[in-house]
Amino acid sequence: MMDLMLHQLRSPYSARKKKKILGRGRGTGHGGSSTRGTKGQRARSGGGPKLGFEGGQTRLVLRIPKRGFTNPFGKSYAEVNLITLEQKFPAGSEVTPEILREMKIVKKNLPVKILGEGNLTKPLNVKVHAFSQSAQRKICACGGKIEVVGKIISTDPRT
Repeated sequence: MMDLMLHQLRSPYSARKKKKILGRGRGTGHGGSSTRGTKGQRARSGGGPKLGFEGGQTRLVLRIPKRGFTNPFGKSYAEVNLITLEQKFPAGSEVTPEILREMKIVKKNLPVKILGEGNLTKPLNVKVHAFSQSAQRKICACGGKIEVVGKIISTDPRT
């Protein structure tokens, strides 16, 4: 019995597949039309319909109804509710966008707006970009101060 050595190993004949050689004459078996059939758009170099082409019928992208719109004057804010300020800040402390980002209350680098969800029982000095009317009332009612930082100028006449 003969031992099998690494240098004697061979892969089976069927495991080695030859690369299909296209367009190199009749002798390759793939000459002439190079397996692309005869004539037509898809037989040509670079041929084929454009992405989304559906044979002349209206494309799917045009058949689907469009909904909504994007307001070009819309402003995005990082929103913080009063209930969060009540939980996270002691009485008399100052609240600014930088402090809110440091405490990871606000994660995005957007202007900050305080909303009136919840109640505030302690006075806070709040300096942010915008306030809802209810938030303003509640902060002032408990003896706090509000200040608008870096007034955002809008070209929208509705704001």
